[in-house]
Amino acid sequence: MKPERVARFSVSLNKQLLKQLDAMVKEKGYANRSLALADMIRDNLVEHRQEFGDGQVAGTVTLVYDHHKPHVQKSLTEIQHGKLRSIVSALHVHLDHRNCLEVLVVRGKASEVKSIADHLIGAKGVKHGKLSLTTTGKDLPA
Repeated sequence: MKPERVARFSVSLNKQLLKQLDAMVKEKGYANRSLALADMIRDNLVEHRQEFGDGQVAGTVTLVYDHHKPHVQKSLTEIQHGKLRSIVSALHVHLDHRNCLEVLVVRGKASEVKSIADHLIGAKGVKHGKLSLTTTGKDLPA
């Protein structure tokens, strides 16, 4: 396999911003600024593609609900069973006597994944829900 080519460019920053960048590089354990900047650029590219594109994404849907509320588990299960191609895995945790945490691993077209999350989060009885998206990794170099 060929070694990856590197392009060099210069960046001008306010001195205070550079100082904060260097502190973050040290705190997070990056070997250098370039690695930290590459991570920040990748993160912003992923967010941009999620917001403005409809490519393939992966992510999690996190739900908290009271399992004693009538029909909440049935509703969530029905939604999930209707989307088996996009829901890869599920984790169910009992937080206390009433409350459960469910984390679903999802992947597919961004619009489909967002729709699934909206339906799950909006289901009657769900106390809190959150969709967290990322890339499948195919479109980003390391």
